[in-house]
Amino acid sequence: MEENQENQERQEQDLQSITELGSSQIETKRGTIHVLTIVGQIEGHQVLPPNSKSTKYEHVMPLLAMVEESDKIDGLLVLLNTVGGDIEAGLGIAELIASMTKPTVSLVLGGGHSIGVPLAVSAKRSFIAPSAAMTIHPVRLNGLVIGVPQTFYYFERIQERILQFVTANSGVKRETFTKLMLQTGELAADVGSVIYGEEAVELGLIDQIGGLSDALECLHSLIDRRREEQKTDP
Repeated sequence: MEENQENQERQEQDLQSITELGSSQIETKRGTIHVLTIVGQIEGHQVLPPNSKSTKYEHVMPLLAMVEESDKIDGLLVLLNTVGGDIEAGLGIAELIASMTKPTVSLVLGGGHSIGVPLAVSAKRSFIAPSAAMTIHPVRLNGLVIGVPQTFYYFERIQERILQFVTANSGVKRETFTKLMLQTGELAADVGSVIYGEEAVELGLIDQIGGLSDALECLHSLIDRRREEQKTDP
């Protein structure tokens, strides 16, 4: 009776995590995987309207710290379908994922646009669905813009941070990524490029074409490899 009640409470907690945080936990004989979904718009310091689908960075950051420190979790799977959002919040999440010691795999489904690009490459291995798209464009700012040289210098520095992060965590060349970012004539009323699954892999931005089963199999392989290394490490 007590065991059934515990199982029911655990299922309710899992359901609450999926509903509120967009995350869940998969437990199998091969290991325990935490699944994190980053969808809609990444919310930063500004609260988005309630009718907007968003991922809140204040939820994701402590969750990633928990995954890294938990003895019960073996790896992290990040499912991405985002239009982008707050630059600093997105980069902060990406930096956390990139600094994790546990195996991490990302899968771009639908879209990994704008600041979603650093998030996609932050994992140790990245996958993209053949039909998924990624929009690469220069930094943009909403609201009041002060027309002084310092503003443009600030834009330049943020853009450089994104460039450094993406090139450090993927196989894309700096010149190629810069060219895609500044390309004209492809986006309506904007500067930048849209690339799809196979092209993202050819450019070295994403590691591999694949779906959910491919991403999970890769993550389990990384988990197995880490266990072997831990056994041989004195």
